[in-house]
Amino acid sequence: MIVLWGMPGDPPLDAVHRMLLRSGAPTLLVDQRRPEGTSLTMAVGQRLSGTLIVGAMSVALEDISAVYLRPQDTPCAALDDALLTVAELAAALVLNRPDAMAANTSKPYQSAQIRAVGFSVPDTLITTSPDAARTFIAQHGSVIYKSVSGVRSVVGELREADSARLAEIRWCPTQLQQRIRGVDVRVHVVGDAVFACEVRSDAVDYRYAHLSGVGVELSSIVLHDECAARCLALARAARLPLAGIDLRRTDDGEWYCFEINPSPGFTYYQHATGAPIDAAIAALLARSSHVIRRTNRNDND
Repeated sequence: MIVLWGMPGDPPLDAVHRMLLRSGAPTLLVDQRRPEGTSLTMAVGQRLSGTLIVGAMSVALEDISAVYLRPQDTPCAALDDALLTVAELAAALVLNRPDAMAANTSKPYQSAQIRAVGFSVPDTLITTSPDAARTFIAQHGSVIYKSVSGVRSVVGELREADSARLAEIRWCPTQLQQRIRGVDVRVHVVGDAVFACEVRSDAVDYRYAHLSGVGVELSSIVLHDECAARCLALARAARLPLAGIDLRRTDDGEWYCFEINPSPGFTYYQHATGAPIDAAIAALLARSSHVIRRTNRNDND
């Protein structure tokens, strides 16, 4: 059984759900909006056991072969925590394990993972010192500021008018980063598959280009072998079978990596390029289901 967990209406969840239903793979959707229809009992020993009940459907935890997580914040913390425990401990393919996804809460930690596979990383300063910030800005000239955590935020360029506000960073650790000029490339890794999308925009943060009336052009590209291999190596090092990787290619051909997203909203890129990312995710989940069933049959022989 393949378990999907999240809220219907979430585009990535819906896209993968449609592909699984189309393939005929046994699939159970756990709707976070309807916790009253879901119950879970489990025991943790040498092997996770228990039962997940959703509406009229009942599934033994041992029979879960794959899980796709797209949870949102909900008031039902107890059930959410229990399902996260299942996702952590189940003998199944999980996209992605909660403990692996936790690295997204620390961008500095992610930067170390990124450097280890050979990508360049922009010079970065995290500080509460206005003087250190001014020195960093003087050194690099063009600087952006962004969130230190995994909470989504708008990346902005530090401008002359912002200099008067630098004194305020003493109250909160602030991340400043050398601005790298070039072309953005969003890469989605799904198992061993790599899908790359080139993004051209004059916006500092193309995700919010509409706020400044700037356009965005997306097109599918094929990465050269070395860059694709680094993306696969990064996803494996981060223990993320599914990942969204943000790159930038400079005019002289150097590749910088900004971050690796453990729960990528891939549909924005898929709609623009036609890349079959949803089909690749569904196939990866279904393939795991076939392996689990075959293993179980062998155990019973």
